Amino acid sequence: MGRTMKEDLGAVVERLKPLFPAEFDVVATYARSYHQLFAAHAGALAQFELCERDTYLLLLWAQNLYPNEILNSPKLAGELQGVGLGGLLSTQQVRLLENTFLSNEVANMRELMTRALNLESQRWAQDVAPQRLDGHCHSELAIDIMQIISQGQTKAGSITPALATQISHMLLGELLELLRSYQCAFDEFLERGRQLRHYRANVMANINNCLSFRTSMESMEQNQQIPQNLLGHLLTPLTELKARGFHTLLQSLFTDLKPLFKRFTQTRWAAAAETLDEILALVSQRLPEFLELHACFREELMGAVHLNLVKEYIIRLSKRRLVLKTAEQQQQLARHILANANAIQHFCTHNGSPATWLHPALPSLAEIIRLQDPSAIKIEVATYATCYPDFSKDHLSAILAIKGNLSSSDVRSIRNILDISTGVQEPSRSLFSLINVG
Repeated sequence: MGRTMKEDLGAVVERLKPLFPAEFDVVATYARSYHQLFAAHAGALAQFELCERDTYLLLLWAQNLYPNEILNSPKLAGELQGVGLGGLLSTQQVRLLENTFLSNEVANMRELMTRALNLESQRWAQDVAPQRLDGHCHSELAIDIMQIISQGQTKAGSITPALATQISHMLLGELLELLRSYQCAFDEFLERGRQLRHYRANVMANINNCLSFRTSMESMEQNQQIPQNLLGHLLTPLTELKARGFHTLLQSLFTDLKPLFKRFTQTRWAAAAETLDEILALVSQRLPEFLELHACFREELMGAVHLNLVKEYIIRLSKRRLVLKTAEQQQQLARHILANANAIQHFCTHNGSPATWLHPALPSLAEIIRLQDPSAIKIEVATYATCYPDFSKDHLSAILAIKGNLSSSDVRSIRNILDISTGVQEPSRSLFSLINVG
């Protein structure tokens, strides 16, 4: 019918129009007649309970192909301008068909995404090794999911841009639920799959997956397909998934490091350099285990290692087992700490740690231990608290306990400096909130 109408009206323009006076408006007369018949037929079709495919095709015809490919075709566009034929379907019919289309498509997309996630999680449970791509553990899940979203948007966009926008919002809601389900499925795998041969490889594949998801979603945001306030919500499950994955990959390393850190207090810091050398050698030995992560995640993981090294070092300093009575002893410990801090910083930075915020953590504590004048210590403590707002009075007391030549009144006075900083905002990164002192 569409082709016939287009060809017939083209013939009217080319052959009949020149034979009639202009006032007869022959093209418009024919167009109205054809349009009325076509609209009556389309309206009758809309009364049926259509299957998904026919709902889509009728909308495609009424909202896109008829107005754009027929009425706005090169031969007819100029002739029909101002004729005001209107749509093939009433506004109410279009709204009902669009609602049916959106409901059908969203349900289909949801089913496809759920199926993709289920197939992926089955591979983990069956201990199937992940693919390798450019030397990295790889999963197709993110690609599959984002292609499903894109296909839904494209299909709706083939009807009208407005419908594409409408389905995008709906599909983003489905994507958020899918990502939450993904996080839950991954958490379950982490708990149940520890004995599987390809456990760590699949953990790395899923961490790498976060990059594919994030890249696709950031691209959609730049193209204004994702509202800025929604992107953060979409990334939250991925951030949690990545954090759990990092924790799993690093757990055995951190467990093996603890006995080495205990040596600092067991030897009363007499062999601090040798102990730290062993710690860094162990970390260096284990780093190749993470080569199948993407570079950005290896750097982030190295930042987590950096944080652990600094945190464990501070924990050993805070054990209250070392009381130094003289300034010379305190200065000697401060030199050990500063040398260790430089070694940790150099090692972690050399291996890609981006955690520059950790650099002052140990040197400043060494300075607090080195200084003898209470006023100078107060200034150092106040500065330190601005860098690390979660540095509490209990943490400070544990460090000051090393300084056996401080009077009780000096300790109280130095501790009170932290009261001035109570208005400081919550730390964006946690260090001392990870450290419990008794």
